[in-house]
Amino acid sequence: MQIGELSNRTGVSVRALRYYEEKGALKPHRMPSGYRVFDDNAVGTVVHIQTLLAAGLGMDLIADILACASGDAPLLDGCQDRLLRERQRMTTDIDRINTARSMLDQLLHPDTGERAGSE
Repeated sequence: MQIGELSNRTGVSVRALRYYEEKGALKPHRMPSGYRVFDDNAVGTVVHIQTLLAAGLGMDLIADILACASGDAPLLDGCQDRLLRERQRMTTDIDRINTARSMLDQLLHPDTGERAGSE
């Protein structure tokens, strides 16, 4: 599929897809005419990129993570340590967010200690 179709199927702008390619996270085939051609797996890759971006990861790290995941040996040299460090960073961030949410809950409901909203 061409970049416009990938954009339509994923809801991600053509500009963003070109940026993902520039960073090495997406690797289309190039036709002699210069057109990018993506295989069907590119849709899943874009979904993964969007998920990792939403989790606060940068594009350089995302490209590294995707390279680790797509190698013949999924945990290539150095990948496992880097992935473990990133996972720990995310866990720490989640713990901080949960603590902050609990503080807000206490301010919103000081008498009951109930949590505000649903999760």
